[in-house]
Amino acid sequence: MSNHVVNTDLTDGSAKLEEGGFFKQPRAVWAVFFAGIIAFMGLGLVDPILPAIAENLNATQSQVSLLFTSYNAVMAVAMLVTGTISSRLGMKWTLLLGIIVIAIFSALGGLSDNIWTIIGLRGGWGFGNALFVATALSAIVSLSNSGTTQAVILYEAAVGLGISVGPLLGGWLGAITWRGPFLGVASLMVIAFIGLITLMPKSNLSRKDRPKTSVLDPFRALKHRSLVIFGLTACLYNFGFFTLMAYAPFVMGLDEHGLGFVFLGWGVLLAFTSVFMAPRLQQRFGTVKSMSVMLFLFALTLLVMGIWTNEQWVVIAAVVFAGALLGNNNTLITAAVMNASPVERSTASAAYSFLRFLGGAIAPFLAGKLAEWFNPHIPFVVGAGFVLLSVVLIMANQHHVKHVDHAGSGH
Repeated sequence: MSNHVVNTDLTDGSAKLEEGGFFKQPRAVWAVFFAGIIAFMGLGLVDPILPAIAENLNATQSQVSLLFTSYNAVMAVAMLVTGTISSRLGMKWTLLLGIIVIAIFSALGGLSDNIWTIIGLRGGWGFGNALFVATALSAIVSLSNSGTTQAVILYEAAVGLGISVGPLLGGWLGAITWRGPFLGVASLMVIAFIGLITLMPKSNLSRKDRPKTSVLDPFRALKHRSLVIFGLTACLYNFGFFTLMAYAPFVMGLDEHGLGFVFLGWGVLLAFTSVFMAPRLQQRFGTVKSMSVMLFLFALTLLVMGIWTNEQWVVIAAVVFAGALLGNNNTLITAAVMNASPVERSTASAAYSFLRFLGGAIAPFLAGKLAEWFNPHIPFVVGAGFVLLSVVLIMANQHHVKHVDHAGSGH
């Protein structure tokens, strides 16, 4: 893999998407794609069962929100070592190791009866997910025969589909028992493992020929100010993202099926906009400007949820609408990070992901605590404030990040 960031400009991706070549990928790409959907299901799968877990295990909202905190905190730290592991094991075995870890910890979570045990096991699940997620993008780009642009869009499609299907499956299995989603992920991971080990080729490089990545590389990457700006922006944005994910289920007053359908609508919009709308926004308005507008609108959406928290239909509509904003922003910020600095792609992703998931680790627990300390409105208002700060950060550092809009053509 080259030592410079390859072109991940999305402006031609949406046009090529419709030509048909996008879908003519090697079987190995589709195996990683399918496994990616399952891995990203884990993010939203527990959403519809958060109230049920709290009720069945006599846990508070803030304790249940730690299921997201432990998952994201371990993911953040693990992102720093995934490159080192992958450079030694190779992409295929790193992906398979991630799948095995996810399957084991999700199965153990489904068999546990103690909230603190499950919180710890979700951390293990997060480690497996970090191994998988950090390697999946590189794998799809390397194995794809249609260029980096379309490979990135294919990866974002897997993210979107996983996030959208996860809550629906979680609601369906969760209505049977709260253990269902945990055991369901473990079962699906077995299928993903079989698909990957069968369809994904071995690396052409011998172990000694693979370039070794140091644990310190992501920290060295953070000397690039643009990468730090986007990482901190994502950290602040994730305060809002995970306030919505981890806290909104408690104020909607819906059962597992109802929550599953709300987050399905949210996820479908997220998937659609990340693949089809974000490239067009980038082409017309530029990455930085489009990202800033999407973040500002998301802050307003959270503020609306904070003001009308007691109006069920307002919260439901706001959650679904937020999916469109989040889908656009996820793709735009991924493209920006890939073009932000002259750092090898996986290293830049690891450094950025470390900062991003720190926000996702703090936000769920903070939201639950704010609701306990003050009232149900405050978590959304505080989340809106953090997202607004991310816009201020981008605007204040515009001259350090504006180059990402031109990186696609000459980087």
